[in-house]
Amino acid sequence: MSDASNNYPPARTDEEREQQMIALATDEAERRIRNGTATSQLLVHYLKLGTEKNKLEQEKLRAETELIVNKSEAAKSAQQSKELYAEAISAFRKYSGQEASSDEEDIFGDD
Repeated sequence: MSDASNNYPPARTDEEREQQMIALATDEAERRIRNGTATSQLLVHYLKLGTEKNKLEQEKLRAETELIVNKSEAAKSAQQSKELYAEAISAFRKYSGQEASSDEEDIFGDD
């Protein structure tokens, strides 16, 4: 077995190190499959990766992640809009000679 660790620069973070280890394990799995020494578990693992079910599960995970990100962005946007409206109402009241009141907190449900 060749020393494949020379192909990678030293990891600077735990995440980089994890990615290096995954790459090394994948390289070893490929070597074993190519030379015919792979276990049945190794073969089944890679066969499952190529199934339609796995592809659909990956697609579903990506869609769920995107949905979560979109919901988070929508919540942030709603909060920013709420703050802008409150500032605008306060500015209008000051402009018209009224003092800002605590009614704004009631209107916008100050958290």
